[in-house]
Amino acid sequence: MATLLRKIGLIRLHDRDTEGAKHQGSRKATKSGSQKNANKQCNSSSNESILLQSDHHHHYHNNHQQQHNHKRSEQPPSTKDSNKDKQQAGSKVPPASTSSSSIPGQPPNKQHCAQVRSRRLMKELQDIRKLTDHFISVELVEDNLFEWNVKLLQVDKDSALWQDMKETSTECILLNLNFPDNFPFSPPFMRVLSPRLENGYVLDGGAICMELLTPRGWSSAYTVEAVMRQFAASLVKGQGRICRKVGKTKKAFTRKEAEATFKSLVKTHEKYGWVTPPVSDG
Repeated sequence: MATLLRKIGLIRLHDRDTEGAKHQGSRKATKSGSQKNANKQCNSSSNESILLQSDHHHHYHNNHQQQHNHKRSEQPPSTKDSNKDKQQAGSKVPPASTSSSSIPGQPPNKQHCAQVRSRRLMKELQDIRKLTDHFISVELVEDNLFEWNVKLLQVDKDSALWQDMKETSTECILLNLNFPDNFPFSPPFMRVLSPRLENGYVLDGGAICMELLTPRGWSSAYTVEAVMRQFAASLVKGQGRICRKVGKTKKAFTRKEAEATFKSLVKTHEKYGWVTPPVSDG
C-alpha cells in the first residue's frame, strides 16, 4: 500500500512537473511571440516615421525651391544677366556699316578715295615746286587738280634728243597726265603732247610704253617726279628723236589715239610679258 501511494505521488509529481514545463514553455513562447510582434510593430512604426520624415523633407524642399524661384523671378536681373541680354539683343541688330577702306581686300569708297587723291597730289605739287634743279614744271589744266600738263625741261645733255631740242629751239617736251579716281593706287594716264617724237618708247598718239604706267607695274610709292625721271631716261635709252619728216611734223598727237595704242600695248605685254633690258643699258 505504501508502495502504491509512493508511485501515485511520483506520478502526480511528474505530471505537475510536465504541466509546469509546458506552462513555462507556453509562457516563453507567448513572451517570444509578443516580443516579435513588438519588434515588428517597432520596425513598422520606424519605417513609417522615416517615410513620413522623407515625405515631409521632400515637401519642404519643393516648397522652398518654389519660393526661391518665385523670389528670383521677382528680383531685377543682375548686371551680368542684363549685359548678356544686351549682347544677345545687339547680336540680332545688323552691324553698323563701316567704310570699305577699313576692310582688307576691298577698294575704298569714292569719298575716301577723293580725299586721298587730293592730299597726295597737293603734296606732290609742293614737292615739285621745291626742286632745285628745275627738272620739270607743272601747270593745272583749267585749274583741275586731277589733270596736269608737265613740262620736261631737261634730258641727258649728251644725247641726240638734247641736240635735237637745241637745234629746233624746243624748250621742253610737254606731257599730259590724268589721275584716276583711285590714284595713287592706280597709275596716271600719261601721254606726250608735243613735239612729235620718234622712238624712245613713244608710240602712236603719244602713248608711252613703260611698264610702271600699267596697273601691273605700278606702285603707289611712285611719285610724279620719279615717273618723269624714268620717262626722261627711257627717251634717251630708246634713242628718241624729234620728228623732222615732212608731213609728219604738223600732225599732232591725239588723246583718243594714245588711249587706243596704250590699251593695245598693255594687252600685248600682259600676254607676252615685258622684256628686261640688259644691265649695260642701265
